[in-house]
Amino acid sequence: MPTVRVLGHEEASAAVEAVRAELARRNDAAVVAVSDAHGELVALLRMDGAPVSAVPVAVNKAYTAARMRRPSRAIGDAIRDPGRGVSAGFYGDSRYVGWAGGLPVVIRGAVVGAVGVSGMSQDLDEEMAGIGVAAILNHDG
Repeated sequence: MPTVRVLGHEEASAAVEAVRAELARRNDAAVVAVSDAHGELVALLRMDGAPVSAVPVAVNKAYTAARMRRPSRAIGDAIRDPGRGVSAGFYGDSRYVGWAGGLPVVIRGAVVGAVGVSGMSQDLDEEMAGIGVAAILNHDG
C-alpha cells in the first residue's frame, strides 16, 4: 500500500510564520493560506492591515495550486492564451483562480499542499508564497 505524505499543522505554521516575519520586516501585510494536497485549508493568517477581501483570494490561490499541482499563475496564463484551448469554464469550480500567489509544495515528487498569499501585487504575493514553501521544505528536513 502506498504511503501518502500529508502536510500538517507544524509545516503550515512554519510557512505562515516565515511569511509573517518577512512581511513584518518589510513593514507590509497580507493574508497567508496553507492548504493540504486536496486544497483544503490547514492554516490561515490575516495580518493586521491586510484587506479582508484578500482572505478568500489567498485561500483560493492555495486551493488552485494544490488541486492543479502547479502555480496558480499558470492557470491564468493558460486561460489568457487562446492558443492553449483553455477557458475559465473548463474547471467548473469557482474556487479556481488564475492570479499569481499560489504555489504547490512538492516533496519527493508529490504535491502535499500549497501556500497562497494575497493582499499585495501578484508578484509580491508569489514571492511571499515562495518563502512559505521554502519554510515547509526546510521544516521537512
